[in-house]
Amino acid sequence: MTSNLGTANEFIARHIGPNSADEQGMLHTLGFDSLEAMTAAVIPESIKGTSVLGHADGQSEADALAALKTIAARNVLFKSFIGQGYYNTHTPAPILRNLLENPAWYTAYTPYQPEISQGRLEALLNFQTLISDLTGLPIANASLLDEATAAAEAMTFCKRLSKNKASNAFFASVHCHPQTLDVLRTRAEPLGIDVVVGDEFALQDTSAYFGALLQYPASHGAVFDYREVVQRLHDGNALVAVAADLLALTLLTPPGEFGADVAIGSAQRFGVPLGFGGPHAAYFATRDAFKRDMPGRLVGVSIDRFGKTALRLAMQTREQHIRREKATSNICTAQVLLANIASMYAVYHGPAGLKRIAERTHTLTAVLAAGLDSLGVPVLNSTCFDTLTLNTGATTAALHEKARAQRFNLRQIDATHVGLSLDETSTQADVEALWGLFAEGGRLPDFNALVAGPISRLPQALLRRSGYLEHPVFNRYHSETELMRYLRRLADKDLALDRSMIPLGSCTMKLNAASEMMPVTWAEFGNLHPFAPASQSQGYQQLTDELQAMLCAATGYDAVSLQPNAGSQGEYAGLLAIRAYHRSRGDSHRDICLIPSSAHGTNPATAHMAGMRVVVTACDARGNVDVDDLRAKASQHREHLAALMITYPSTHGVFEEAIGEICALIHDNGGQVYIDGANMNAMVGLCAPGKFGGDVSHLNLHKTFCIPHGGGGPGVGPIGVKSHLAPFLPGHAALENTTGAVCAAPFGSASILPITWMYIRMMGGAGLKRASQMAILNANYIARRLEEHYPVLYSGSNGLVAHECILDLRPLKDASGISVDDVAKRLIDFGFHAPTMSFPVAGTLMIEPTESESRQELDRFCEAMIQIREEIRAVENGSLDRDDNPLKNAPHTAAELVGDWAHGYSREQAVYPVASLMDNKYWPPVGRVDNVYGDRNLVCACPSIESYQDV
Repeated sequence: MTSNLGTANEFIARHIGPNSADEQGMLHTLGFDSLEAMTAAVIPESIKGTSVLGHADGQSEADALAALKTIAARNVLFKSFIGQGYYNTHTPAPILRNLLENPAWYTAYTPYQPEISQGRLEALLNFQTLISDLTGLPIANASLLDEATAAAEAMTFCKRLSKNKASNAFFASVHCHPQTLDVLRTRAEPLGIDVVVGDEFALQDTSAYFGALLQYPASHGAVFDYREVVQRLHDGNALVAVAADLLALTLLTPPGEFGADVAIGSAQRFGVPLGFGGPHAAYFATRDAFKRDMPGRLVGVSIDRFGKTALRLAMQTREQHIRREKATSNICTAQVLLANIASMYAVYHGPAGLKRIAERTHTLTAVLAAGLDSLGVPVLNSTCFDTLTLNTGATTAALHEKARAQRFNLRQIDATHVGLSLDETSTQADVEALWGLFAEGGRLPDFNALVAGPISRLPQALLRRSGYLEHPVFNRYHSETELMRYLRRLADKDLALDRSMIPLGSCTMKLNAASEMMPVTWAEFGNLHPFAPASQSQGYQQLTDELQAMLCAATGYDAVSLQPNAGSQGEYAGLLAIRAYHRSRGDSHRDICLIPSSAHGTNPATAHMAGMRVVVTACDARGNVDVDDLRAKASQHREHLAALMITYPSTHGVFEEAIGEICALIHDNGGQVYIDGANMNAMVGLCAPGKFGGDVSHLNLHKTFCIPHGGGGPGVGPIGVKSHLAPFLPGHAALENTTGAVCAAPFGSASILPITWMYIRMMGGAGLKRASQMAILNANYIARRLEEHYPVLYSGSNGLVAHECILDLRPLKDASGISVDDVAKRLIDFGFHAPTMSFPVAGTLMIEPTESESRQELDRFCEAMIQIREEIRAVENGSLDRDDNPLKNAPHTAAELVGDWAHGYSREQAVYPVASLMDNKYWPPVGRVDNVYGDRNLVCACPSIESYQDV
């Protein structure tokens, strides 16, 4: 009798879609008898065997969760009074359950296809309205990465727009958060910007600066009246950015009302957990005149083809792919999931609820201050919202020890000063416990007597008098029933990975397993302040140490930094490491970055931000880097060559044979090789960039390593480097290396790192290798099934692609008038998100199925594409009208179906083009959205409620 008592790891089979029978069938279609044989035909000989991942078995889901729980238990959760831009908050339970933990929200992709994204677009429009209302500025974007990087974006924004064109100096208030100043310095140095930190009230010659950054309230708590300062800066032709606390703005005059040109900050305290620093949604708001220069994404209001209100991303979205090195920013992601949490926090509480939270927080702070005054403790700021700075002199170190003995963390300002910040979770007991630290066993102040007195520390001249959040959306959904239904209604409008395959090339929309997601909401990871003492974050230290080792093994690099909180930030940190390396060797003149014409648009934008000059190199007819052109330009710029940025496998979806030669010739000419890790999903376990010539790569943990896309963020973009670049990885004031921070928190978006830890731990080396192989198999299966219907534009030397394939629709456009946009919109009628459109080649579709999709889903997608080809053929032969056909009119809504039908094709063909849709039909809420109308009539805050017919 055979024993069946082993604890087999079933996770690999749960993660990978095709079963063994499906695998053999697909291999047969491709003409191979094994997965290894197919892999050998795809991977170039020159890089085979470079993987150092190993073949260790993965753990079961239960075992991995238990191991991670043990690690999490090493984090010690003290009550935090640190503040400094990070605050305890309550995530409302219906938002936690129905949004943060709901795959309909966290598996959605960036809303580039607006017809299937109306729900998350509405949530983001709510976020923009929230920010615009609270800041008093008319235009707000749909979030940025964190407060510090938003401040850096504000600095370069001011540089572009300021009338002081000759100035390279940016003034930053000494009252700004320290981490913000650190990131400003990092971002400024390669651009030749001089960050001058000082007291704004002592500022003399304001004409010396192109811009300024102020903090409101100040980092140490004071609430300053900035009206006169802003006027003097404007008189000197400087633009003014204000980093403002959103909760405080419910009580204080907003920056837009005292003259600020830009407001930036964090929405973290609106229901988003501390998470050891992230992910958190930053915000950016500005004047209407500056809207076309604003970084990041902007949700705008347009109409669909029926004239119905419809939302879309507007204007400069993903401008990097158009403007490249002339782009104003390399940011191509946001923090959508976190922005949506913050927006729903405001929807749930409403204006009265937010004000109540703010007033309670301030009242407790004022009571705390009054009690400290009575105890003889010097409180240095006479005004405040939620933060106090105390002069504690020689007792400071002992005070911190005493606080920690009672499981409190106070802010460590310096050797003689302590900071205290309260928040919505603070209580009377907290205030009395803090008094107890100073009372030396004596009688505590009378809390109730102090509350009853006039104790406000808000300046009367700065009290807010303008209204906010008056739109009905912020005044209706205050019961849990209403909010639950609102969130469900929005989710039902959208198409996410929980409904169907999202075949986006280069975006790797793979499974985000439930067991990977569960630890994100564990208190041990979610409730830790990023600046808590290291002794309290030993669990995070173990997690990050182990994850760095895992990623080194997956890539072949020697060291990893987890700080960059997006792929764009990883690119930037990687080029900064190369730049610093050259400068350390006396080669500061090396500033040429070679970038193939096929590269992601973020690459040239990043190179520009890193102070490099971009030289574009050619690609050949097969989409590969033109090695002769690369060699010529590397030789031409030999004395100034800093780096090559190259994506591998290529942006065209093939493993280029010459990658080893390419890396060697760059090194021979004194440069470093940056290998963009966007397509790492084809390499893990098969080949390693750190072993076949790369010096640095960023990894998209939200692609290859299973962190969900969240509707357009969060993401994590760590970088791996060879040992000679390790000294130049990003630093932070909280780390041993204290310089070169690229984002606000030392480990970036730390609270979502357990997702990747779980994925790698459960897959093991063998599972990760198999995932890469199956991703390649699925892509080649689709390419083979569709090649007789659509030309596959590029392939490798054996006629195979990597993990994605490009279908060329240009010949069909010439023959039928049907465009790539028409095919993309028609796919919505079949219940599919479109593949990547017109990138890297205009008029094409780039398809990446990932390893997570079953053969049944792959076949369903192929059948949809084949049926669409038949419809195009009907247009070509005249059976369908060239202008009135299912493709030109797609997508079709339910409202159109029940109305008057004036088309030359049937209702059934429009909405049920294949029989399987009868059992599972997705109905788009709007018809095709009019992009031109939206840009000409830009509205980026909630329109009147009458325009929402279904709200």
